[in-house]
Amino acid sequence: MPNAIKDRPRQPHHLRRPLTVLCVGYPVNAAVACCTVLICQLAGLVPGSCLTASEPTTKPNIVLIMADDLGFAELGSYGQQKIRTPHLDQLAQQGMRFTRNYAGNAVCAPSRCVLMTGRHPGHAEIRNNSEVRPEGQRPLSPNAITLAELLTEEGYVTGAFGKWGLGAPGSTGDPIHQGFQRFYGYNCQRHAHSYYPAYLWDNTRRVALQNNPPIPGHARLPRGADPADPASYNRYKGKDYAPDRIHQQALSFIRKHQNKPFFLYYPTIIPHVALHVPDEDLQPYLALRWNDPPFTRRTGGGYTPHFTPRAAYAAMITRMDRYIGRLLGLLRELDLADNTIVIFTSDNGTTHLKREVDYEFFQSVKPLRGLKGSLYEGGVRVPLIVRWPGHIQPQSTSNMVTGLEDWLPTLLELINASGRRPRDLDGISIAPTLTGHPQNPRPFLYREFSGYGGQQAVWKGRWKGIRQRILKRNNPHPLKIELYDLEADTSESRDVSAAHPEVVKQLRALMDQEHQPSPVFPFPALDG
Repeated sequence: MPNAIKDRPRQPHHLRRPLTVLCVGYPVNAAVACCTVLICQLAGLVPGSCLTASEPTTKPNIVLIMADDLGFAELGSYGQQKIRTPHLDQLAQQGMRFTRNYAGNAVCAPSRCVLMTGRHPGHAEIRNNSEVRPEGQRPLSPNAITLAELLTEEGYVTGAFGKWGLGAPGSTGDPIHQGFQRFYGYNCQRHAHSYYPAYLWDNTRRVALQNNPPIPGHARLPRGADPADPASYNRYKGKDYAPDRIHQQALSFIRKHQNKPFFLYYPTIIPHVALHVPDEDLQPYLALRWNDPPFTRRTGGGYTPHFTPRAAYAAMITRMDRYIGRLLGLLRELDLADNTIVIFTSDNGTTHLKREVDYEFFQSVKPLRGLKGSLYEGGVRVPLIVRWPGHIQPQSTSNMVTGLEDWLPTLLELINASGRRPRDLDGISIAPTLTGHPQNPRPFLYREFSGYGGQQAVWKGRWKGIRQRILKRNNPHPLKIELYDLEADTSESRDVSAAHPEVVKQLRALMDQEHQPSPVFPFPALDG
C-alpha cells in the first residue's frame, strides 16, 4: 500500500457516517429500545431481525483483549474445570462464543501482525519471532496499514496497553508510529518474560519501576538452595507487579476518553511464563492442596523457578480474569457497556514447557492435538468471545472458522467504515455472523510458520491439510500433506490423505497459491 494511506487526515467528527445496528430484543438505551420494538411490531418483524437505518449515537467503542499463550480449554466457558474465570465466563454468557477461532500464528509476533494488518502469514510482513538488540522485535514497515491507523482515520482515540512485539522503541514498528496515540507497557517480548521488570514504556518514554529490584525472566535455583523450602523461591518475587501498572493505565484511558469513540487494545502478558504472581492470588489454589511439585530449573531450559507451579499458573489466569472484570465494571459505571464492542481472544495456544505449565493436569487444549509453536489445532485454535449488547445475541455460539485477520474488516464493517478497507486483505468480515445474519463459510483459512521445523496448514470446510518438519534435513518427504477430517476427528489422530487424494490435491494448490516468498523470512522448501 502507498505511504499516502498513512498520511490521510482523520475524518472530522461531524462527517462520521450514521451507524447501522442490529436490534436483538434488548436495549442500547430505553428510548431506542421502545422505538425499535414498536417499529418491528408494526412491520411484522421479529425484533432480532430489525435493522435501524441510522441510530442517533456515536460509533461504538472497541475493547480488544488478547491473552498471551492462553489455551483453547483454559476458560470455564470452554470446559476448564480447575482454573476459575468467572468474569470471562459471564462475558461468554452475555455474547457470542466461537468454537473454531484461530490465532494468527503459532507464536507471538507473527500472530499479532496478522491481527494488526488483516493479512495471513503467507502475505504478512512478520512471519516469525525475530529479535532486535538490545530490545524489541523486527518492526512493521512504514508501509504497513494497521487496524489502529484505520480507526484513527474514523475519529477513534487509540491506545495499546500490554505487550507490543512488532517493532523496537523508535523504529518504524513502534506502536506510536503504527496508529496508536497512547502506549503503555512492554515494547519487547523478551523484556515481557518478567512481571517485575526494571521499567516499562510510556509512549516513547522509559519509566522506571522503582519499587522493584527487577526479577529476571530466566533463572535457575542456585546451588545450595533447598528446593523443598518455600523460602528458596522468594528471590523470584518482586514488589511492583507490571500488569497492575498496565491495568491502571488502561482504565485511565477509558475514563479520559469516555466521551468520544475509543479503541482500547489490551494485549496482556498473562499467562505467558515466567510464573510470577503475587502471593495473595496463590492462596485460593494452595488451599486446594493439589499435588504440585516445584519447578526448580536446575537443568534444562525454561523461565524462573516456582515452588507451586500449578497453583501459580491457575492464579495468573484468575488474576487476568479479575482485571477484565474490573474493566467491564468500569464500562458499566460510565454507562459505556451498551455502546462498546468487547472482544477477547489469545495470540496462540498453551506453552509446551510442561514442567512449568502442566497442560495435561489442566487439560489446557483438550481434546486438541498440539501446543504453542505447532499448527496442529492446539497450537492455534484459541478462545474468542465477543459482546455487544443489543447487537450480538447473548448466550450464542458459532462454529464458523474465523481468524485474527478477520478483525480488521469486521470492525470496519461494524462501524460502517468498510470503505476504508485496504486492498489485498486476507481477512473476511464476520459481522453478519456476529449480528445474527446468514453467512457463507469462508473459502479457506491459511497458515504457515517457518519456526519449529517449518509448517504449513490450510483449512477448507471439514478438511485440514498440514505439512510438518518442512525444513528438517532428515525429513525424506518435507512436502507431504497430512489430511484430517476435523468434523469426525477433532484431535487429528487419523491421517486420511491416502483415502482422499482429490482433497489433498485441492489443499496443495491452496498452499502453493497462498505462500508468497519473503526475503526477510525465507522458506526455501516453499520458495522454489
